[in-house]
Amino acid sequence: MELSILNMAGKETGKKIVLNDAIFGIEPNDHAIYLDVKQYLANNRQGTAKAKQRSENAHSTRKLGRQKGGGGARPGDLKSPVRVGGGTIFGPVPRDYGFKLNKKVKQLARRSALSTRAAAGQIIVLDALQFEAPKTKAMIEVMNNIQVAGKKVLFVLAENNYNVIKSASNIERTNVVTVNELNTYAIMNSSAVVLVENAVAAIEATLA
Repeated sequence: MELSILNMAGKETGKKIVLNDAIFGIEPNDHAIYLDVKQYLANNRQGTAKAKQRSENAHSTRKLGRQKGGGGARPGDLKSPVRVGGGTIFGPVPRDYGFKLNKKVKQLARRSALSTRAAAGQIIVLDALQFEAPKTKAMIEVMNNIQVAGKKVLFVLAENNYNVIKSASNIERTNVVTVNELNTYAIMNSSAVVLVENAVAAIEATLA
């Protein structure tokens, strides 16, 4: 796939870039995307939910009624799960929701996600993205120039850039990541992927 490279003013620079079909032009594997997104969300769960079991409830253990002759079931004590304020049956306990996913599946998922965006015409390549100082207004101007304002936008940088990250931090539905941080969820959760030119080579080196 061949794309024109734009500058920060949204104008074509006259240069073109050929995206590697092995990364941006494959038949997307929906199941691999599902597994990678599922793992990403699972790994981000805190897993700290906790309900008190019967043995942890701070109630008296005194017997509430006679063993026999009451005309019903044996009453037990106040900790019984069938009583208001009693313990919880099979309640949540702290746990790790994460699970293992093979590296090749994760790479296939990222390639599939990028191919999905490329097929939909939702990838834009910029020659550079630099600001002299963090300025939200400057980032909004760039987004207006390349016609992605108001969309869910993912900017992908080759390396960490403090000024760019801070400039986008207050803009709703705008995310900035480096190539090392690029993941399937971030790609699929965006409606426009903006790649800086030197980030394309880094992505291809990582996923080829």
